Amino acid sequence: MRSSLTARLLGLSLLVMLCTVTATTWLTVQSTTREVRQEYSQGFAGDGLIVDAVLEYAAENTTWTGVTPLLTNLSQYVDRQIVLTGTDGTFLASSDGTQPELPARELAPVDPLHAAGEGGGIDPRAVGPYRLTPEEQTLAAARINTATECMAGFGIDAAAVREGSGRFALTIRGAPTAQVADCYRTSGADAVTDKERAALRRLNDLTNACLGHADQPVVTVLPGFTWVLTAAAPAGLQPQRCIDDSRREQLRPYVAPPVQIYVIEQGTAPAVDLSRAGTLRIAGVSGLVLAAAFAVTLLVGLRLSRPLRALTRAVENGETRLPVRGGDEIGRLTAAFNDLSARRETVERQRRSMVSDIAHELGSPLTNIRAWLQAARDGVAEADRELLDLLADEAALLHHVIDDLRDLAAADAGRLRLHPEPVYVNELLGQVVVAHQGRADSITITLDADGDPEAVLDPTRVRQAVGNLVSNAVRYSPPGGTVTVRSRVDGDDLVIEVADAGSGIAEDDLPHVFERFWRADLSRSRHTGGSGLGLAIVRNLIEAHGGTVTATSRAGHGSTFTIRLPASLA
Repeated sequence: MRSSLTARLLGLSLLVMLCTVTATTWLTVQSTTREVRQEYSQGFAGDGLIVDAVLEYAAENTTWTGVTPLLTNLSQYVDRQIVLTGTDGTFLASSDGTQPELPARELAPVDPLHAAGEGGGIDPRAVGPYRLTPEEQTLAAARINTATECMAGFGIDAAAVREGSGRFALTIRGAPTAQVADCYRTSGADAVTDKERAALRRLNDLTNACLGHADQPVVTVLPGFTWVLTAAAPAGLQPQRCIDDSRREQLRPYVAPPVQIYVIEQGTAPAVDLSRAGTLRIAGVSGLVLAAAFAVTLLVGLRLSRPLRALTRAVENGETRLPVRGGDEIGRLTAAFNDLSARRETVERQRRSMVSDIAHELGSPLTNIRAWLQAARDGVAEADRELLDLLADEAALLHHVIDDLRDLAAADAGRLRLHPEPVYVNELLGQVVVAHQGRADSITITLDADGDPEAVLDPTRVRQAVGNLVSNAVRYSPPGGTVTVRSRVDGDDLVIEVADAGSGIAEDDLPHVFERFWRADLSRSRHTGGSGLGLAIVRNLIEAHGGTVTATSRAGHGSTFTIRLPASLA
């Protein structure tokens, strides 16, 4: 039962329901409508808003003398009184200008130089001597606009964001590229102003003094407060702590002193107190809910698990076809199992047939080679040039079959790699025509091209695919026949056709032409009909490009093989 679907479903449902009932009862006894509203709508969100607003004020001002209007606006939003005191408890300001009695617990301490988050705990809005002058901000805005326009010209989506210092930063979608760096450099958007340079020089002095190397600097702090070590730096030096401390020392005169924030609720929320009878009613209703949920879950679980157990028993008994009952998930699972069983049987038949075909294809040339070598060794046949040519032809056929099998194995394993590049289609097809014309004897091979498109594809693989089609067309064409290679652009697709004037393919055989080791004429051998792998390789090569290959034919009128590639036309 521990591993059954019913037990798991029942246990999960009971756990969820128990947690829900417990949480609901606790909220009913302990909370009021006002407390819930303040806790969720004002408490968490309001506390964060107060802390962030006060932290921003501290980062941009040196004293707290003008903070009262900010506290007043915040108090009206969160419906609570806000009080600021120094770290020693000295009253500084409040939202209503009065000095109330403080609660026992403060909301949060505020110090822009010791804030939570990245950047060494320093609030990014505390910029001090790094803040640009109005003139420098105007110049920075113009430069960042220039950089953005430059990147847009390269198709890079960039958005400018103003930082606290008045400088702009770019948010770039995707990984930075060389074009981004060029746009930054040519526009001057990353140039450091005189004011920033002076502030960085002072920060470098403070950092090296902190590290005990004031006379011989060992670290250089860069814009953005990254750093690099000089040649004189000792091994293993980690200056980040000194950089953060030096920044705090440098920024301290430009920010307000640390404070404590106190938040006082306006009025007293009503409490809820349940009587004994009310408590018993809640407990009774909760028990009834649990019992009803238990019963419903048990019934549903048994109903769900029953067909699954039946399916499991059928699989364990070796059945390959199961009755499909209903159209729910279990019914679809059963139908999928039946389909998987049928496909497994088909694959197994194909595997046995393919193993037999491979054994035959490899065994025939090996048998011939062995027989002729045995005859030559026994003196029955003379080891002359004619015999050597015969053995070389058999070895070439064997090597050809092995190469074809290697290509198919790579395609099946997903290791068929493509190397696309821009190529002129007519030039590629012309190479195929010239290569096969010399071996075509009395067959004429012509190229009929509509235009001269340039496409992005793997020239080696496409040449191999078209070459296999041309070889087949030449093999099945009668003496004096013509094989035509055509190319054209159809919308966004590149279409290549190889047509012959041979005897054609029967209509019933067309669905099988791209299967491995299939031949229309079963009486043909490798010597007259090829290895039976060429068209299967063509299909894999074209599908690897995302394209399709089809065959059309009429008995006695030749055949046409059509390749359609979604090639990116240049």
